[in-house]
Amino acid sequence: MKPLDQFLKQMMASAQRVQANDAAGATDIIQRALRDAGLMPSPAQPTPDSPAAFVDLNAVPSWAARPPSGRRARMRRPAADTADSTARGRFVDGVFACDAGTRRYKLYIPVSGTTAQRPLVVMLHGCTQNAADFATGTGMNALADEHDCLVLYPEQDRGANPQGCWNWFDPAQRARDSGEPAILAGMTRHVMAEHGVDPARVYAAGLSAGGAMAAILGAEFPELYAAIGVHSGLAAGSGKDMISGLHAMKHPARGKAVKKGVPIIVFHGDADALVHPGNGKAVLDQFIAAHGGALVEATERGDHGAGRAYSRTRWHDKAGRPVAEHWTIHGAPHAWAGGKAAGSHTDPGGPCASTAMLAFFLGRAD
Repeated sequence: MKPLDQFLKQMMASAQRVQANDAAGATDIIQRALRDAGLMPSPAQPTPDSPAAFVDLNAVPSWAARPPSGRRARMRRPAADTADSTARGRFVDGVFACDAGTRRYKLYIPVSGTTAQRPLVVMLHGCTQNAADFATGTGMNALADEHDCLVLYPEQDRGANPQGCWNWFDPAQRARDSGEPAILAGMTRHVMAEHGVDPARVYAAGLSAGGAMAAILGAEFPELYAAIGVHSGLAAGSGKDMISGLHAMKHPARGKAVKKGVPIIVFHGDADALVHPGNGKAVLDQFIAAHGGALVEATERGDHGAGRAYSRTRWHDKAGRPVAEHWTIHGAPHAWAGGKAAGSHTDPGGPCASTAMLAFFLGRAD
C-alpha cells in the first residue's frame, strides 16, 4: 500500500474511534500515523531537549456539538497577576463564555500612564501549545511594552481538541455566528469594552492551526479585525473535514472567497515539512483578491545577519496604502520566525515575525 493511502486509512480509522467515543484510541492512531509518515519522532528515540511534535489535525471529535443556546455572554474577572519574565506589564488570566462555548485566555497589559485608547493584538497559538508558551516564544509582550498594545492570548480547550489545535478544518468551527470564531470574536469584543481598546486598531495573528483560524477571523469579521497575520497557516475554508484538511496541508487549497479583504501579512518557511509553503501563497491570494483593482507589487531579499535569508514581497494600493506582505524564510521549518528559544515551535535564527507583524499592523493607522 502506498504511504499516502496508508496514512488516509489510519485517519479514517481514527475517525471511526471518535464516532465510538474512544478519544484515546483515536489519538493513538493519529500519533502512530504521524510517526509512520516521519512527522513525529518514534517513542523509541526520544531526546530530553526535543519539543513536542507539532500536530495540526485530529479527528473531528464528539465534543464538537454546540452548547445549549440562550446562555448570556460573560467574562469572569481575571485572576491574580502571574509572573512574566519577558516584559514589565501585567499578565492576567481570565475565562470568557458565550452561547458558542467557553475558553480561557491570558491578557497582557503593558505598563502605561496613558488614558488614550490602545491597540489590541489577538494571538492564536498552534497545536500542542498554550497561551503562556506562545507568549514566551513570540516575545510579543515585550514588543507590546514598546508600542503600548494590549495582547490577548485565547487558549484552546484540550476537551475541544486533544492536541490543543484550533479546529480550522471543521465547518462547524469556522462559521461567523457559531463555534470557535464566535467565541474568539466575542472574547475580543469583551476585552475591547473592558480595557478601552481603539476599535480601529484590533488585529489577529496566529501560528499554524492558529494562523488558519486567524484567516477565518479575517474572512468572517472584517468589521472587527483591521488586519491579520498568518504564520505557517492555511487559507480560510481549506478542507471540508479532517481528511480534506489533511490533504490541504500537503496540497495547498484555494479556500473560500473572501467578501471584504482586510490587510494581511504572511510568514512561511520554505522548508516547512508539515504545512506546504504554497499554503502561504494561497491565503495571501485569498485576501488580495478581495481588494480588487490593480496593486503595486515590490519584492526585496535580505539576509538576517548570521541567520536565515528571506524574500519579502509587498503590495500597496494606488494610494500607497499597504495591502499585504509575504515573507518567505529560506530554509526555515514549521516554526515562528525569530522566536525565543524558551518557547516551543520557534526558529530563533529567522527575521522576527512578531516585530514585522506589529509594524505592519500599527503602520495601518498612520
